[in-house]
Amino acid sequence: MEWIQNQRTTGTISSVDQGANSGGPRQPGKWDVRSLLSHSEVLAALGSGVLILAAWLTSIWSEPLSVVLYIISYGIGGWVKAKEGIETLLKERDLDVNLLMIAAALGAASIGYWNEGAMLIFIFALSGALESYTMERSRKDISSLMELQPETALRIEGGEMVAVSISKLEIGDLILVKPGELIPADGTVYRGASAVNQSSITGESVPVDKAVGDDVFAGTLNGEGVIYIEVTKSAESTLFAKIVKLVEEAENEVPESQRFIKRFESIYARVVVAVTVIIIGLAPPMLGWDWDTTFYKAMVFLVVASPCALVSSIMPAMLSAISNRARKGVLFKGGAHVENMAKAAVVAFDKTGTLTLGTPVVTDFIAAEGWDRSELLRICASIEKVSKHPLALAVVRKAEEEKLQLREAENAQALTGWGMQAELDGDSWKIGKSDVLDDPACQQAPVGDDSVNSPAAADWLALRSRLEAEGKTVSVVLHNERVVGMLALQDAVRPQAAKAVRRLQQLGIQVAMLTGDRKATAEVIARQTGVDMVFSDLLPEDKVKHVKALREQYGHVVMVGDGVNDAPALATATVGIGMGGTGSETALEVADAVLMNDNIDEIAGTVRLARKAQRIVKQNMVFAIAVILTLIVANFLEGVALPLGVIGHEGSTILVILNGLRLLRSNA
Repeated sequence: MEWIQNQRTTGTISSVDQGANSGGPRQPGKWDVRSLLSHSEVLAALGSGVLILAAWLTSIWSEPLSVVLYIISYGIGGWVKAKEGIETLLKERDLDVNLLMIAAALGAASIGYWNEGAMLIFIFALSGALESYTMERSRKDISSLMELQPETALRIEGGEMVAVSISKLEIGDLILVKPGELIPADGTVYRGASAVNQSSITGESVPVDKAVGDDVFAGTLNGEGVIYIEVTKSAESTLFAKIVKLVEEAENEVPESQRFIKRFESIYARVVVAVTVIIIGLAPPMLGWDWDTTFYKAMVFLVVASPCALVSSIMPAMLSAISNRARKGVLFKGGAHVENMAKAAVVAFDKTGTLTLGTPVVTDFIAAEGWDRSELLRICASIEKVSKHPLALAVVRKAEEEKLQLREAENAQALTGWGMQAELDGDSWKIGKSDVLDDPACQQAPVGDDSVNSPAAADWLALRSRLEAEGKTVSVVLHNERVVGMLALQDAVRPQAAKAVRRLQQLGIQVAMLTGDRKATAEVIARQTGVDMVFSDLLPEDKVKHVKALREQYGHVVMVGDGVNDAPALATATVGIGMGGTGSETALEVADAVLMNDNIDEIAGTVRLARKAQRIVKQNMVFAIAVILTLIVANFLEGVALPLGVIGHEGSTILVILNGLRLLRSNA
């Protein structure tokens, strides 16, 4: 890494230009008129509408020419839907609403109602284009990160910067990221500092400051600083790659209600065709209608009875909900899980890494009488800094927070299964488990006004008992085999944990905690977070049993976890939610949704939005059925003009789509 230092001292780095390896971020499209008009199906529908207007104006002085223009408008506006309908008929041996609409339009034209048939094609094409467009835009909100993947990276090779494909990056490679560039791989900052915009990954709107040792993710945008990154994951294992996989799954997974509607559509389409044939065959002899009246009413029935609005009641709403949550850092693998989320009666959390940060912190550091607390903490951190154990790292962080200058310990080594030992100024020091206190020779009363959170304790044993009762892990500090200090560590509760639990309870949802930790620790975290139920000392199979029991008692259960040991429970729950920032590969694999920024406070908002989506779907379905029945009855009792039937039916389709799109801007 000598080359880096040389570049910094010579000022080469400051002269690098911006935007090299990726050309800067390619922002996903916005919801605006320009992007709407660039959609091919929308253009075809609008082209059909223009031709209809031209044909109508032309009919005043040239009937044949107007017919030609109508035919062209039929072809432009109806080609996509006709193709879809024919493919369904030939490949699946089935009928769908596309063929019904095309048949109705051709039927209207066959009895001289060219304008009405063309209007049917136009509005049907427009509603279909709008649905296709909104689904694509919803998917793009989920997968906008896919457009932010850089293609190359600047790798440091033998003191030179070499542009290489990101697929060729290996763990341990050192890469340079210039200001304004996209970060090409997951890694840690080796040198430099910058603010990184992680909104595409985590949903955070404010850039996050990154310094040496901090993690960075592929697809995020570097700010104004030059940073060197050591690659920690291969291209296929990055958080970016996980999101791409989630998106692919989301596009293929549909809710059960949508699958039911698709099955219903097939049967319903056959019924509509059969009734249309019956009307044409039996109405003249039984009702005395002439041929033109019979055929006209049959075509109107074919239009108004088609389930277009019903079919469009679900997926636009579900995709809009998925899109809304994606912008908040919650990725669903499909609409089915949004539907299930709305039914949640219990949310069960794993403790470590979910309700807590999964990183221990020093909560108490107590020095015996005659010992300066800060000096003793400095000695402990100087010894622990050579260890990678999470508890040792917590001690070092505590000393760094208090800005203590660490020393170099001699002969530092780990004592397997116990702790660390080293020498300082010729004295022997040990830091490790408090089981040595069970030896009476090591017991000594802690005294001193400079201790932190020091209770009035009679001896070390009483102090240990009190700290352990609070769910803390206790270690002792030995100087020449005499106890001179005690420290307690605890996995810190996430700052938003209590609020997240409270918001879920306000929705009428029971909150449970499932953990492998001992009962005392679990109960402390339960009191701090306010959960309703606590299950401790659990093995992975025990978590599965409790999730099953909760489902039997309450119904639908959401499980939130991050570890490999949580994977079975995530798979067993109605909806499994994995922690995307810190979660294991296995947990993310089996989860139905992922919290990309580990913000569990978003779970309540997601449940609320899912419930709102369910209400909108029900509104859409009731409205669609009511419109269909009203138009059918009106057609046979009073008669409905084909243009009005077209506007009523296809207008209801557009309305249910727009109703679903309200979820895009919902602040649930």
